Amino acid sequence: MTQSSGPRGPRYTDLAASLPASVPFVGPETQERERGRPFRARLGANESLFGPSPHAVTAMAETAQETWKYGDAQSWDLRVALAERLGVGMDNIMVGEGIDGLLGYLVRLVVGPGDRVVTSLGAYPTFNYHVAGFGGELVTVPYRDDHEDPVALLDKARDVGAKLVYLANPDNPMGTWHEAEVIQRMIEAIPEGTLLVLDEAYLEFAPEGVAPALDVTDPRVIRMRTFSKAYGLAGARVGYAIGTADLISAFNKVRNHFGMARISQAGALAALQDEDYLAEVQAKVAVARGRIAEIAAENGLSSLPSATNFVAIDCGADGDFARRVLGELIKRDVFVRMPFAPPQDRCIRVSVGHPEDLDVFASALPEAVAAARDG
Repeated sequence: MTQSSGPRGPRYTDLAASLPASVPFVGPETQERERGRPFRARLGANESLFGPSPHAVTAMAETAQETWKYGDAQSWDLRVALAERLGVGMDNIMVGEGIDGLLGYLVRLVVGPGDRVVTSLGAYPTFNYHVAGFGGELVTVPYRDDHEDPVALLDKARDVGAKLVYLANPDNPMGTWHEAEVIQRMIEAIPEGTLLVLDEAYLEFAPEGVAPALDVTDPRVIRMRTFSKAYGLAGARVGYAIGTADLISAFNKVRNHFGMARISQAGALAALQDEDYLAEVQAKVAVARGRIAEIAAENGLSSLPSATNFVAIDCGADGDFARRVLGELIKRDVFVRMPFAPPQDRCIRVSVGHPEDLDVFASALPEAVAAARDG
């Protein structure tokens, strides 16, 4: 018998062995540990610094007594409430661990090794992460005038026979948006055999006329929304997908059926029902977006119109300069992020916050810009 040379560990698949062990986003907690001190202003993760509805907090606290129970595998009560709110059937809604979790399930359902998927260069990177994780081939097209380009996305999808096309409306990381009729034309022009993944995470912050009417009989599109942004429950991880009954049912083939915590389900349901609080948050976000634009202008910088809870500030040069500005802000204990790909990486991206958070940003930005210009 041949002697073993010692423990060898697991035999990874060739695909897994080829992937980097990386995290798409370096969180503020990681940076704080590395820096050895906390941030004074946490303005980089597009969280809602205004927090969840007090009713959601109460519901979650009360439900904590029942944490010994698994969450409802059907997310029944939440799906009933969502279906009533949206005017669709329960079988048209799937609840999951944020949009990120739902994207992972969808890619697992549709994308195999070598399958092509189309997205915008510099768009939300977690989608790309899932595509790589299941062996898909990511094909990108550039932004056009700081907007995702529906025509270019469709043209590329036809060229490569894409299984999925991903578009966020409103967009992350630029905060820009398309009107509903543009998105509807895109849905109607989707190539045969291609599914449009329409990420509407920021929809509650957008003006009227951004979302096309829901048609849950249309197999060409799946729409994804979240409780992480306007509802202030990013840490609870609750998102939902809206689509045809057949597609929604298919999620049951691959999803983690007990992935939703009971506390998270209770908090999301209470948040959904508190429309007054949502309106308060929307108003605060609008005010804060205006303040960020003013701070940018005071420093000789321009900002992009935003339909989200963040504002992209154009630093007026290239990506290297914007990265220096971002680095100088972090040195001054202000956590922000920036787009990854040029030419959008000429910007930094600043999440909205309380007046005191934006005061910290306002005091740090002039110093950061000056230090970045000094090189």
